[in-house]
Amino acid sequence: MLHAQEAADGTAWVSDELTTYVRSGPTDGYRIVGTLTAGEPVTVLETSGDYSRVEDADGDDVWVLSSELQEDPSAQQQLPALEARVEELTDELSGINDTWESRTASMTETLEVRERRIAELEAHNSALEGETEQSRSTIRELQARLDTQEEDLLMRYFMYGGGVAGAGLLVGLIVPHLPRRRRKRDRWF
Repeated sequence: MLHAQEAADGTAWVSDELTTYVRSGPTDGYRIVGTLTAGEPVTVLETSGDYSRVEDADGDDVWVLSSELQEDPSAQQQLPALEARVEELTDELSGINDTWESRTASMTETLEVRERRIAELEAHNSALEGETEQSRSTIRELQARLDTQEEDLLMRYFMYGGGVAGAGLLVGLIVPHLPRRRRKRDRWF
């Protein structure tokens, strides 16, 4: 509970915690002339000792203990504004929740699209790796054929060269032993 101090516009509220008696003067010696209801707004006119002279909603000037006044509006006065604020925040929260769910759904959809694209790319990559391995196998097979053909070609050259050398050797051995033809001598000279 707050002690009442004169507000800028002189307005104060009776404390929410009680219904208070009001007096005709600024001390306990004055008679009680009525009550103020908890949360009722009053206008502080002056303060004397522990009492404040206030004007209530009916326009009556009475004295009340200053300790039974508060500067803030009563909970009863604040309740409609607080309820409106709660409703406003609830609507805002609902909007945030809808926005969040929409963004989450969008991100989930985007994620699913990307996962499908990744799966497609992985399948394509796997197919390309298979084709690459098949191409490597074909290249190895063709390289082996080429090596075999080169060996066959070299073998043919060696055999051809060996055949020519053997024939030359044979001719070289046979020719000296062949009978020679004698030349006819023409005696014209």
